[in-house]
Amino acid sequence: MVMGSGLIAGGYVSDTVLYDVAEGVATITLNRPDSMNALITPMKVALLDTLRRAGDDSAARAVLITGAGRAFCAGQDLVEHAANLADGRGLAGTVRDHYNPIVRTIMEMPKPVIAAVNGVAAGAGASLAFACDFRVASSKASFATAFAKVGLAPDTGASWTLQRLVGHARATELLLLGEPVDAAKALQIGLVNSVVPGDDVGTAARALALRLATGPTMAYGAIKRALAFASAHPLKESLDLEAELQDAAAGTDDHKNATNAFLNKEKPVFQGR
Repeated sequence: MVMGSGLIAGGYVSDTVLYDVAEGVATITLNRPDSMNALITPMKVALLDTLRRAGDDSAARAVLITGAGRAFCAGQDLVEHAANLADGRGLAGTVRDHYNPIVRTIMEMPKPVIAAVNGVAAGAGASLAFACDFRVASSKASFATAFAKVGLAPDTGASWTLQRLVGHARATELLLLGEPVDAAKALQIGLVNSVVPGDDVGTAARALALRLATGPTMAYGAIKRALAFASAHPLKESLDLEAELQDAAAGTDDHKNATNAFLNKEKPVFQGR
């Protein structure tokens, strides 16, 4: 259960992470706008729980992550972090206990995940966006890895995701220098899928989420798994997994119905099963 949560129409809510499901889209909103959605421990716990809920929710066939207010997520709350350092607690388990399971849940979720990046995405907040399957950015958005700026190594999967998005050389530049990247440059280097004017990001990202929510959900999950596996395994093993996943996909109602629709020159209707 989400810490401090209660039932609302369409889903659940906590003080710092909102959850709502409508038209097959689960929307997760990071909700500390006065702190640019910087991540504190109760928020990280709630985010992981909410992501797991979205993954298990049969009503959710696509997941949309965004931030309240003017930022997507400014990363780790440094006030909390400084207090942990002062108390001799170091990272206080935040990477192993929170960030690692959060990014794995996003990347291993058997349904598409879209980041609607409405403003600043920095540090772990940028890494959250990098872990998603799609990034739709506002023209007001910016990305900064920020880790080196405070004498830290990357976390929340940035060392894995970033070089796969923009290549090793560019990832090295972004991580070592830590300079902000505006939305236009992010699009140019392949960091985001699209950039839309200002406040249109929510509408554009939701339109993409709705499109995906009406698609072949199980096939999407298989595609995500195949891509993640192939990025780190030899050809033969990747071909073996493709065959396994294709066998499973061929047995789904969506595949059978889509094949019949093609033969009948009809548009397929996917049910996600």
